[in-house]
Amino acid sequence: MADLTSSAPLRVLGEAYTEKFILDTVAARQVYRGQPMIIDQDVDTANVVQFVDAVVVAATDVFVGIAAEDKAVLISAPETTEIECYVAPTILGFKSAVFADGADLGKPVYMSDSATLSGTVADNPVLGKVHRVIDGYCYVELSSPAVCSGA
Repeated sequence: MADLTSSAPLRVLGEAYTEKFILDTVAARQVYRGQPMIIDQDVDTANVVQFVDAVVVAATDVFVGIAAEDKAVLISAPETTEIECYVAPTILGFKSAVFADGADLGKPVYMSDSATLSGTVADNPVLGKVHRVIDGYCYVELSSPAVCSGA
């Protein structure tokens, strides 16, 4: 697939937990609901950026959650714009055919781009583990914050 160009269809299993983070403005950003949000140590050690395929996730970067809303910021804007993110222990459903119920339960989940779940570490952020697969949705038990040590 390819990176998101609009909000992703998400489902919440149980209660949703959210937290707000400040968006980094070293570049203009358009964040879509459903994108993984990380602290990219090469960009900013305190504020978050959205993960897209072009971002190389390092072993010291931190996955903080999944964007719960669309948000945009301009380059060099004051770093005051907050974005609400789903965080652990939320169980979030992503439309996906990558994992199967039963065989993949408990396996780690990564994203290879901002719209595609993956079982591959590579330079991808770790989201959590497979909780359940139902009706074309893979429910991921988020583990955030999580250092992407396997990247």
